[in-house]
Amino acid sequence: MANRFYFGARALVRPLVKLFWNPRFTGLENIPREGGFIIASNHLANIDSFILPVALPRQIRFVAKDTLWMQKGLRGHILRWFFDAVGSVPVDRDALSSGKGALQAGLEILRQGSGFAIYPEGTRSKDGLLHPGKQGAAWLAVESGCPVIPVGLKGTQHLLTRRGLRERGIVTVRVGAPIHLEGIDPSLSKGVRRRMLNAQIMDEIQKLSGQRRAGAKTTAS
Repeated sequence: MANRFYFGARALVRPLVKLFWNPRFTGLENIPREGGFIIASNHLANIDSFILPVALPRQIRFVAKDTLWMQKGLRGHILRWFFDAVGSVPVDRDALSSGKGALQAGLEILRQGSGFAIYPEGTRSKDGLLHPGKQGAAWLAVESGCPVIPVGLKGTQHLLTRRGLRERGIVTVRVGAPIHLEGIDPSLSKGVRRRMLNAQIMDEIQKLSGQRRAGAKTTAS
């Protein structure tokens, strides 16, 4: 049911997204045709979690607060049905804030051969800069053996304003080449491998997004 709903909704929504915003998608051929994979993307706006499923050819799953499944009445019934249908994974607030619950849920999704999306920065960038990445994506790659697919988003923070929709053609979703753990010396400890992989992931996201790094020094012209 989840796949039918997911791709059915995507088939309906994608033409509307193209009509309103005309986003540019590149590198979609880098998404594996089968098996688990990790999407590691920069995060500029809440709408990123809507744009990514629209852009990518395979289903990706996110985690969400379990309280979204606990609403009462008709609204609660609709919310539970929707989140179950699109394959969202409920995680309690404490586990989600610590990151451990989200990673464990993501690992299970990857072991099922599905795609899991994560924002290494941990939260959206409010200043437009690329902030240091946490090691969640790297941890998932080390534990699952799945490739990491870096993604660079541009312009999503400008899509919605208080005055309504923004102009078309300002959004770009660039998908990079898969990053495989095999490229890092397996004799190194897991901690070292995670740090090296995380650095590589953030470097690729920066290249794809074109963002300036938070804390980077600027030189006078």
